[in-house]
Amino acid sequence: MTTASTTADVARTAPVRATDGASRTGTAAAYLRHVAGKLGGAAVSLFAVLVTSFFLFRIIPGDPVKAMTHGVPTSAEQLATLRRQFGLDLPMWQQFTDYCGKALTGDLGMSYQFRAPVGELIAAKLPATLLLTGVAVLLYSALGLWLGTRSAWNHGGLGDRLNTGVALTLWSVPSFWLGLLLIIVFAVGIGPVPGLFPTGGMESGAGETGFAYVLDVAHHMVLPVLTLVAVGYAQTLLVMRSSLLDEMGGDYLTTARAKGLRDDVVRRRHAVPNALLPTVTMVFINLGHVAAGSILVETVFSWPGLGGLFYQALSVPDLPLVQGLFVVFAGAMIVMNLIADLLYPLLDPRVGR
Repeated sequence: MTTASTTADVARTAPVRATDGASRTGTAAAYLRHVAGKLGGAAVSLFAVLVTSFFLFRIIPGDPVKAMTHGVPTSAEQLATLRRQFGLDLPMWQQFTDYCGKALTGDLGMSYQFRAPVGELIAAKLPATLLLTGVAVLLYSALGLWLGTRSAWNHGGLGDRLNTGVALTLWSVPSFWLGLLLIIVFAVGIGPVPGLFPTGGMESGAGETGFAYVLDVAHHMVLPVLTLVAVGYAQTLLVMRSSLLDEMGGDYLTTARAKGLRDDVVRRRHAVPNALLPTVTMVFINLGHVAAGSILVETVFSWPGLGGLFYQALSVPDLPLVQGLFVVFAGAMIVMNLIADLLYPLLDPRVGR
């Protein structure tokens, strides 16, 4: 009797185990197809960036060679020599193929303005941009997620109306205008408010070292970081609030409450994880902006990062430097968006199936 029961149990469980294995295999295959599709899309996007970066900035009026020699007596023969030196005398199709071939090997060309490799110029300015925008992204992502969750969970209340109103206002404000306003009020000083912070730059240049240098840099970062946080947290808050409001009518939340779970537990363990997908996209896009920084904010505060370098290159125009920065900015966005796409199926198994 026992043997017969055991045999019957094995017979009943064997198909289930086989089905479970097939299900896991199918899930893995679906995820691999999802990854392959996203990688292919990213590769196409990167190629489109190369094409766009080459042709877009050649529409800018002006002769780079004449801009480089502005104010310096230069003969026609010398101008022709410079054009030949920088490859500007070649047919457009040949310039494009040379540019793509070098870019694929990491060679972004030689800057007209600084007479230095574009890659070295970008590497020299990148740490300042990563410091400024990295701190800002971390702060406004955390603040926006927290306030957006609170506003949605208590929607219609005074706190929700206040948070939403402030967020909509700040989201509509141009970042450069807000930066100028903060400089006038907190750097220059207005009325009873004294000037508390530097008007620009990354350091005072007084030769501080160690902890004193860290404090000096942090002092210079306050206003630009505050500008970026004020504009960035508003977008994160509004997206998180909207996503969570869409989830709050779900039957699974009613079931969770019917089981006797506390409201705080229902929010943290059930509602928020399901509302995170749109916000995850935004967070990774914001991380992509870390490489680009904020061109206008860096320019307003004279921050020595990639944004200010891009502004300088655009004013010449320094085509190799502008193209290289555009590729880096767009490439960072594509990579971060790709990472978000690859994380989606792990956060929500329904995606990519």
